[in-house]
Amino acid sequence: MQKIKISVVSYLNSKPFIHGLAKSEISDGIDLQLDIPAVCAQKLIEGRVDVGLIPVAVIPLLKEHYIISDYCIGAVGKVSSVMLYSEVPLQEIKGVLLDYQSRTSVTLVRVLAKNFWKINPQWLKAEADYEKSIKGTTAAVIIGDRTFGLEGKYKYTYDLSEEWQKFTRLPFVFACWVSNKKLSENFIALFNKALKNGLDDRPALIKELQSSGNFKTDIEHYLTQSINYDLDKPKKEALELFLSYLSKLDN
Repeated sequence: MQKIKISVVSYLNSKPFIHGLAKSEISDGIDLQLDIPAVCAQKLIEGRVDVGLIPVAVIPLLKEHYIISDYCIGAVGKVSSVMLYSEVPLQEIKGVLLDYQSRTSVTLVRVLAKNFWKINPQWLKAEADYEKSIKGTTAAVIIGDRTFGLEGKYKYTYDLSEEWQKFTRLPFVFACWVSNKKLSENFIALFNKALKNGLDDRPALIKELQSSGNFKTDIEHYLTQSINYDLDKPKKEALELFLSYLSKLDN
């Protein structure tokens, strides 16, 4: 029987999902691939995988899509790992370097700039080590694990999920589980059971991650408070609203 190919984000925030899937009863029937968000998205678009934990801004690019889980990578207020860093306040920013790892985050900052902050900076393509280019009126969006340890390094920091909540009074969804074809109800049920088990087992996972010493952040707070994993009604409303703003952006 052919394995179902799954691409999942390799960041700390998805560790509970990876943990649950690796220990699940479907583990032998899946091919689990760890990628950055942009690669997850590209693999799903090109049909190289069947399921992806993909940036939600990619959903309109899929010929066919099905959100197959009530779990996601989301936040209610501060997320602490999708940030705009600057040496000057918002109104003085002239250029923004955009993190190449996730389409959602770079789209979110553009939505906020146009509709909430009312600024019109130049959007700049970022290269490797672009963090070193944050100076003067050039700011940068940095996401995921690379934000850990940057607290206090830059004079002005803007948490994009918190800014979205100020703007809309809604939570935010960064990534959700999407398939590019219809999957069996049995697989979807077992898949969601695996995700739930991974989330339920966070206390043990957190201890394991803490002992590894690989993450320069408060792992317990991040995985239990900063990230909110339920794709509930408010998040679905937020997702619909975000995609409507996305459709009105100039490419």
